[in-house]
Amino acid sequence: MGQSSGIGVLDKAVQVLRATTAAPSGLAELCAATGLPRATAHRLAVGLEVHGLLARDAFGRWRPGPMLAVLAAGAPDLLVAAAADVLPRLRDRTGESVQIYRPDGFSRICIAVAEPTSGLRDTVPLGTRLPMTAGSGAKVLTAWADPATSRAILAEASFTERVLAEVRRRGWAQSVAERETGVASVSAPVRDRAGQVIAAVSVSGPVERIGRRPGERWAGDLIQASEALTARL
Repeated sequence: MGQSSGIGVLDKAVQVLRATTAAPSGLAELCAATGLPRATAHRLAVGLEVHGLLARDAFGRWRPGPMLAVLAAGAPDLLVAAAADVLPRLRDRTGESVQIYRPDGFSRICIAVAEPTSGLRDTVPLGTRLPMTAGSGAKVLTAWADPATSRAILAEASFTERVLAEVRRRGWAQSVAERETGVASVSAPVRDRAGQVIAAVSVSGPVERIGRRPGERWAGDLIQASEALTARL
């Protein structure tokens, strides 16, 4: 469960919404993910469906509804705006490609990039959707994901819960040739003002240039960048 607002029914409704972002959920899955009684989970899901915040798929399972996209479209993306200020400075310090990834169920989406002007790059086009099963960005986002999402990802991931525990302990993750042969990366979590991890900021480049322990080289810069992003939210 996330932060408590002190308004019980609102917090429970948000629990239901969050449960459906990991995967389409029937009533049994909602109850398992939220710990709510069946009657309560069903009542909240149906109410959210009426308002378009949830919808049902062909199998009758609940998933995020169209009204969420409508509401989101009307609000500025503060993280993207912050990235426009922070990422170029991180790129200039490291001389490498930098990205921000936002989790989306079992995937991560590149929502901001800054590329060096010359040299061999690890180019990730804006909007690219990558799996959560490999790479330093995936490790960061999975390390702080809700338990149900984390377990589902770990079932197919190239890393283990022991690796994620180490990521949480030191506050950053690295990878070498996990997502793509010859590419290494290091990532740190980006938190919102409430302390929730909402994204990962990453530096990536050729292994031959940044080495097989990129965390020793860039972790400090990544953490400074993540703190700067949080400060601008």
